Amino acid sequence: MFQRCSKCIKNLGTKKKTTIKDIANVLGLTPSAVSKALNDNPRISDKTKIAVKQVAENLNYQPNHLASALRSGKSNLVGVIIPRNNSNFFSSVLEKMEEVLNKKGYNIIITQSYESYKKECYNIDSLLFTQVDGIIASMANETTNLKFYEKIKSKGIPLILFDRGENDLNVDYVGIDDYDTSLEIVEHLVGSNYKRIAHIGGFSHTRIFKNRIRGYIDALHKFDLPYEEELMSESNLTLEDGRNITTALLKLPNRPDAIYAAGDYAALGALQVLKEQKVKVPEEIALVGFGNEPFTSFVEPSISTINQHSAQIGRLAAEAFIERINNPKKEVSLNKIILKAELIVRGSSDRN
Repeated sequence: MFQRCSKCIKNLGTKKKTTIKDIANVLGLTPSAVSKALNDNPRISDKTKIAVKQVAENLNYQPNHLASALRSGKSNLVGVIIPRNNSNFFSSVLEKMEEVLNKKGYNIIITQSYESYKKECYNIDSLLFTQVDGIIASMANETTNLKFYEKIKSKGIPLILFDRGENDLNVDYVGIDDYDTSLEIVEHLVGSNYKRIAHIGGFSHTRIFKNRIRGYIDALHKFDLPYEEELMSESNLTLEDGRNITTALLKLPNRPDAIYAAGDYAALGALQVLKEQKVKVPEEIALVGFGNEPFTSFVEPSISTINQHSAQIGRLAAEAFIERINNPKKEVSLNKIILKAELIVRGSSDRN
């Protein structure tokens, strides 16, 4: 039935890239029949499917997902943009997100902005070029101009934001209540009799960090504690930022008796400096981080921190995308899901 030709296969195997037409020539079939066989079309016999898939494997055939997406208008790919994949928070979000989307027949393409606006714009263009069916994103620290996110919306592609996102975009969002969580952290420190609380914050142009700063300041006012600019800083919340800012805080004539860092890596940097300078934690200076990175429970003293329910955020963001993609023409109300975070009190802020 098939014009099998080992010489043809051998010659084709040296080509740069095998096409459906190459497989068709080997077997004496039409390219249309090969395409249907590769996609398990019921009109193609099992015998033909087996032959086609065997030749495809021998020739190391790789499907052209972009061409397929252009033909069908659906790629079954979801683009995901995150600042970095080196944190437990984002890796946990991705794991649950991928689990949910895989069950629905979708694969994810993960891109990292490295907190760069320029890289984030490049990632968005690349994902749009790849014809992804939707984009789920957490914004870079540098991002203040939303035109590339508006570009996604203008193309009618579902856009879901998580953790970091801006209300101005008016899209689905999943995250925690950063303002209330910040209030809770300060309340915990005040309840443990700390009165001069410094804040190592993220950049205030980013909504979540703006809310954490606002919560910190409002909590100080709530407990009749003065807000002092020398105790407030903005940064990328890296380990080095934590080290540098804490070093500066310890040089103040009236240094703080507690440090609240809006990220665990900055908190770890702070802890390193405090220990190097023989500052007793929490007796002299307390420390609270944010994010519940695994190392926070291993260091000595263990670092008090915030559990952001990362797996739940990943699941809910994926489900929001599925709801959008399944109802392309139906009005679906915006999903604004705000979870209550959990304060985990550990040795770095527990005087009891």
